Amino acid sequence: MKIQEIILFTANIQEQKQFYETVLEFELIFDSEEKISFKTGASVLSFAYDETAFSSSHFAFNIPSNQEQEALQWLKERVQILPDGDDLISDFKDWNAKAIYFYDADKNIVEFIARKNLNLNSCNSFSSKNILSLSEIGIVATNLETVYNSINSIKNISVFSGNLARFCALGNEEGLFILINKTIKKWHPTQEDAFTSNFIVKGDYNFSYENGEIKELL
Repeated sequence: MKIQEIILFTANIQEQKQFYETVLEFELIFDSEEKISFKTGASVLSFAYDETAFSSSHFAFNIPSNQEQEALQWLKERVQILPDGDDLISDFKDWNAKAIYFYDADKNIVEFIARKNLNLNSCNSFSSKNILSLSEIGIVATNLETVYNSINSIKNISVFSGNLARFCALGNEEGLFILINKTIKKWHPTQEDAFTSNFIVKGDYNFSYENGEIKELL
């Protein structure tokens, strides 16, 4: 499942622009007072201005399968890493993946994840240009079955991991919708409360998530 673009909403568009363009050195490909977009490998990360936006989200980027250590050193020069207990790299043994977490300017929990099963390696020094694509977007709700049914009605989607009670990842290692039941699960690795946040996703699935409802984009 490929994610071509994720559009998040922010009341701090200039702060987000400075963070992604200057701190993370992402390539800015669209710039207006209402929307900014960055090239992220094969995908695009966008932020649209909304003065009422206040709740943070979670999303992830796939990075080369062999570069979690290089990515960690690169990120440590730019941001504060969100630790997983005593470790700076989360080891997801069931997914055969290693991940690093940090906040952006809106305190979105951003993740760089090296998925070993993809076997997409790089011998280049790590930089933002090594990002392969957007690979995850969090969907926070109270009834995961309703969310799953809405997405599956757009086009059949498989369960990658978990279940519809607490946590469920839909899709595959190229792209995942991370469904979180906010009444019983918190965000990894910070264990902070998960809030329902609006977003738009484009790619193999095209929909908005608005006030807890999936709305297909036609």
